[in-house]
Amino acid sequence: MASEPKTLQEAIIYFSNPDNCVAFLVARRWPDGNVICPTCGRADVAYVPARRVWQCKTRHPKSQFSIKVGTIFEDSPISLDKWLMAMWMLANCKNGASSYELHRAMGISQKSAWFVFHRIRLALKGSDTEKLGDEVEADETFVGGKTTNMHRRSKRKMQAMKDGNWGKTIVLGLLEREGRVRAAVGPTRKHYQVHSHVMANVEPGTTLYTDEYDAYQTLPPDQFTHEIINHLEGYVKGRVHVNGMENFWSLLKRGLKGTYVSVDPAHLQAYVDEQVFRFNNREDDNGKPLTDSDRFDLAVRQIVGKRLTWAEVTGKVPEKPAIN
Repeated sequence: MASEPKTLQEAIIYFSNPDNCVAFLVARRWPDGNVICPTCGRADVAYVPARRVWQCKTRHPKSQFSIKVGTIFEDSPISLDKWLMAMWMLANCKNGASSYELHRAMGISQKSAWFVFHRIRLALKGSDTEKLGDEVEADETFVGGKTTNMHRRSKRKMQAMKDGNWGKTIVLGLLEREGRVRAAVGPTRKHYQVHSHVMANVEPGTTLYTDEYDAYQTLPPDQFTHEIINHLEGYVKGRVHVNGMENFWSLLKRGLKGTYVSVDPAHLQAYVDEQVFRFNNREDDNGKPLTDSDRFDLAVRQIVGKRLTWAEVTGKVPEKPAIN
């Protein structure tokens, strides 16, 4: 078997062999080499090479399963070589990748490409719950069209809004200096929303750097060492600045404006998670830059236990009956 790919060109050749696709995914899903039945959890399974599936020795429904079962690939008719190429692109393209680009490159419909990318974004979403500490920058940004490009009717509608968002979507961000970033779409940037975001993600005792927005100034003074930079006076005062967070916003908006062009607020969190994954995986724990193959490897290891259906991504999931 050929060595695992290090570049996109090598990946295209390597994953053109379906057996290489299966072997690569098995090594990430079951690192110890023991394939587990996703239905009953039994490790005594037999591989059927002709069909590239496993047969569980226990008699139960779905006793035969493929590598796709229990992952973001489940129930997808799209072949693994196309799935893995799409994942390589989304994990490594700094400005993201368009569904139209994938549609043309892979020979699948644009609708399918859009759905594929959303399922991959779910895999890229991190599960890290450890709070940020030491020195943290906090900031928020607005995502939406420029007022100067709007029709006068839309401008009047925005000016009439009283929520303080001017018809745009709010994204709240936190950046640990020399570390991770957290970003979440919020319904507003009012005090309670900002406080909830900071308290849920930042360790008490942390040095918190923010701008002069008054929602930050009312944070509990006994929880953080709060340093404020007034942007009317300057953007840097020693270590007091939010330039790291501003850098992340510029990367996010470069993709939203240049690649995706127009993103529905209902899906914005998925695009934010995509950019967070690439930003947080620029380097390893020792400060060494990660290669494209390293980032792809990390993404593949996160595909298990995540399922996104077409009904869910399009908002067509039937409402559950109320419980009395």
